[in-house]
Amino acid sequence: MEDQRFVTAEERTEDFDLESTLRPRRFDEYIGQEKVRENLRIFIDAARKRGDALDHVLLYGPPGLGKTTLSHIIANEMGASIRVTSGPAIERPGDLAAILTNLERNDLLFIDEIHRLNRSVEEILYPALEDFALDIVIGKGPAARSIRIDLPPFTLVGATTRAGALSAPLRDRFGIICRLEYYTQKELETIINRSASILNIPVDHSGAAELARRARGTPRIANRLLKRVRDYAQVCANGVITKEVASEALRLLEVDEAGLDKVDRLLLQTIIQKFGGGPVGIETLAASTSEAVETIEDVVEPYLLQIGFLQRTPRGRVATGIAYQHLGFTKPKDTCQQELFSEE
Repeated sequence: MEDQRFVTAEERTEDFDLESTLRPRRFDEYIGQEKVRENLRIFIDAARKRGDALDHVLLYGPPGLGKTTLSHIIANEMGASIRVTSGPAIERPGDLAAILTNLERNDLLFIDEIHRLNRSVEEILYPALEDFALDIVIGKGPAARSIRIDLPPFTLVGATTRAGALSAPLRDRFGIICRLEYYTQKELETIINRSASILNIPVDHSGAAELARRARGTPRIANRLLKRVRDYAQVCANGVITKEVASEALRLLEVDEAGLDKVDRLLLQTIIQKFGGGPVGIETLAASTSEAVETIEDVVEPYLLQIGFLQRTPRGRVATGIAYQHLGFTKPKDTCQQELFSEE
């Protein structure tokens, strides 16, 4: 289902070429994440003055907010080469050893989805991060022996959407930990105008504002919306993205004014219409919507929780008053407190 959703923040195949074209190269081009950007700029300048490798960096936050982009910017600002891989791609300790032994002094190694590293691989990483050395066991049984291979100083940049899934020993080895936040509408408007300029897409102020409003606080979704609305503008309008053109294009794509798609609305409508607004258990909700529990928890719920349309309670999920209002339903009187006080 994740691949079929238009407003998912997860990277899709169509995003690869687009993001490589639009990706900022320097901090001066990077929009948003002011505190993270300023802190990193200071740490990088200090490391360059000392001639040292930058401390290891952990970037965490929801998908689509620019963790990969930041890693490339860090490498560019340090004047270093970058090697890119991901946690699932490093299956064996030997895979990691091959990568580390090919790094040059002050190079940057970027590991996406670092929370998915194999435990045996993770243990090899500990001495590499602390002592810039690899401890490798050669042979088996009584003939086995350990050798240490020295590594040049390097910087590991890890990215994850689930910082809580990292083991404490690995998390503690990062000297710089940065949380990326959702973007404001104004920041997304600036990003959309920048992307439109690079792609030569005519868009006026109201059109950029409408796209930003429905982009769920995520630059990846904003750029994806821009690309699809451009197609509509070229075929069904005069080629310029205005508020009216954007609204009509997004209506056809079933993305509403709050950035919700049909999957989001189905979940909320199920809670309201079938279960009186909740509370309803997650497994019951999954069965009612024909979605997996993991899909609801990891894909659908986060944005609904963030914008206040959904609440998680010990008894289950509850649709909030603004969810009722957005979907055009009338919220019934809350009888829970009345029943509680009547029992007393």
